[in-house]
Amino acid sequence: MNGNAPTNAPPNPPERRHASERPRATPRVASAELFSGGRELVIDHEGRQYCLRITQNGKLILTA
Repeated sequence: MNGNAPTNAPPNPPERRHASERPRATPRVASAELFSGGRELVIDHEGRQYCLRITQNGKLILTA
């Protein structure tokens, strides 16, 4: 047997974290709440403005 042969060893288990270190759930917001009955909104991010709009087909498009 040479040193390059693959082994059947299981992969390393994931690192355990303390309960206070667990990642938080991603916030979720309904689009109806964001748009407040409209079809377009402006997002200010790091000094730039982005337009988020609902298309005629109900899809979301974000443009700079």
